[in-house]
Amino acid sequence: MLDKTALLDRITQTPGKCGSRPCIRGMRIRVSDILETLADNVPASEILADFPDLEPKDIQACLLFVGAKML
Repeated sequence: MLDKTALLDRITQTPGKCGSRPCIRGMRIRVSDILETLADNVPASEILADFPDLEPKDIQACLLFVGAKML
């Protein structure tokens, strides 16, 4: 079972960093960039190859984050 809280803890917002937009684990990789890439039908494996600092759980966290915002 997914620990949703632990996944959401991977999403950070730091004033002044990336325009205070949600990022992944304090890096300059924005949640919106990952979601847009997924929406363009780029497989998660390719995203992970393009961003070696990302982990599979980071992609899950992005999807959970956007789902939580829509509720």
